[in-house]
Amino acid sequence: MSAENEATSLTRTIGVLPAMKLKAGGDLVAYARAMYEGGARVVEITTTTPGIFDAFQALAAEFKDRLFLAAGTTLDATTARLAILSGARVIVSPALKPEVIETAHRYGAAAFCGAFTATEVLAAMEAGADMVKIFPASLGGPRYMTNLKMVYPGVRLCPSGGIGLDNAAEFIRSGADAISGNRNFFDPGMIERHGLRWISEQIEKYIAIVSEARRDPPELP
Repeated sequence: MSAENEATSLTRTIGVLPAMKLKAGGDLVAYARAMYEGGARVVEITTTTPGIFDAFQALAAEFKDRLFLAAGTTLDATTARLAILSGARVIVSPALKPEVIETAHRYGAAAFCGAFTATEVLAAMEAGADMVKIFPASLGGPRYMTNLKMVYPGVRLCPSGGIGLDNAAEFIRSGADAISGNRNFFDPGMIERHGLRWISEQIEKYIAIVSEARRDPPELP
């Protein structure tokens, strides 16, 4: 199985794509290890993180093929290429950028593309996005996933933004293939108070919610 297909398959199987967004440096290896211990197998780190390409190299050396690194907030083909050459196996864009999707696939990486409207989702599918990240998901809510699945049954949806412990299950039951977020899994204040185990526990909670929600079929008309 190619990296592209395996990363997409793992994201859909586990149902959780945790993200990290850092404004300053930090021990990304320790943070990623905590996510891995919680059950995550694909972890997104924004390319706005200082020293991100060196960090990708360190993480790739640490985890080998046990953890797929996703380069979040990738806005252009050049950044996508540098991220992949540094060890990223998934390219995540918050918007529809066909050249980013094309670059990711050229170098054997998966492409998770941001979109919101039905037109944007269709354009992302036609451009070859492996998954479509609906952002901000809070704007449409869980039932919006149902509406998108009605017209695009084959689309792989990963909502992000505004998802919490109280509504994650509803997003899954409404047709989402996975859920994503940042502060759900990486809250500096909570980490300072409770340690790195807080990260692992959060991921464990969301994975359990996704698993339980999947016992009910999607609420599609």
